[in-house]
Amino acid sequence: MAQWKIDKEVDYEIFELGDLKLQKGMTLPNAKLAYKTFGRLNADKSNVIVLLTYMASTHYDNQWVIREGGALDPSKYFIVIPNIFGNGLSSSPTNTPPPYNKARFPHVTYYDNIKAQHRLLTEKFGITKIKMVTGWSMAAAQTFHWAALYPDMVETICPTAGSAKTAKHNHVMLEGVKAALTADDAFKDGWYDEQPFKGLRAMGRVYAGWGFSQEFFRKEEYLELGYASVEDFIVGYWEQWFNLRDANNMVTMIRTWQSGDISDNELYNGDFRKALAAIKARAIVMPGDCDLYFPPEDSAFEVEHMPNAELRPFRSSHGHFAGGSGLREADVKFLDEAWRELLGA
Repeated sequence: MAQWKIDKEVDYEIFELGDLKLQKGMTLPNAKLAYKTFGRLNADKSNVIVLLTYMASTHYDNQWVIREGGALDPSKYFIVIPNIFGNGLSSSPTNTPPPYNKARFPHVTYYDNIKAQHRLLTEKFGITKIKMVTGWSMAAAQTFHWAALYPDMVETICPTAGSAKTAKHNHVMLEGVKAALTADDAFKDGWYDEQPFKGLRAMGRVYAGWGFSQEFFRKEEYLELGYASVEDFIVGYWEQWFNLRDANNMVTMIRTWQSGDISDNELYNGDFRKALAAIKARAIVMPGDCDLYFPPEDSAFEVEHMPNAELRPFRSSHGHFAGGSGLREADVKFLDEAWRELLGA
């Protein structure tokens, strides 16, 4: 994964949402959606791809998949990357003024994110059709939400290593991650003045046991990534990744993840099967075959209840990270082929 570059030159735009009424009953004043676009919107606005951001990422971390000659070719498509709430660029605990800053930042859901993103596409660009929505992990969950909330707008989807509804086991895993972060006394219930780095490092160590598969460690594949040992991998990859983050932002995104459910809204009233059946988009659903967050069995249930979906798992020792890290060339090629198929390229 690329480093989070929010301290670099600003190369994105802000869509002003005004006072945003949230799904869980709060209002986020002067809400902002950060986004970046690549390519040009064609005359009939039929070349739109929405590429979504995942946990602890911004658009910077997605840009590596956008390249001429690749499936997501900016010379052919208008690619929009909206930043998820809580990631430090869109409205987040770190950039929202009192009284909604830090620990008082309200609970935002995937529903809130997709409603805001829909406003960006329709109000800013006049877009009525999306050729493809795609993304990894939390971005895959947003992809499912797009297809369920706007079934007549989204033509194809490719969610990788994510789910339409957060499973109970996944919820429990995230509780462990969150507990490791917030147990640091320096966290101060979210009212810290300096980052609780002990908690952030602990969070990274908990995540380290989930992101890659048992086979990855058994075969010592971390050596192929340039790390000298398991400990070197934990410190240099996992601790470093979370050391670059803000703790309250992380808690915000975890809460969004934990409450994920495409049927938790006024359209479906909690009927998960009905929400899956309402998805009209052609879908290639791509779990990792040994993903410890999102097992392929969960994806198989989703595909079974979607009318135009195919299950196409990654065969990769990289587990959850097969779907979005770019660390294994075979995984990148496998994903690129699926995108090309959906795009008719």
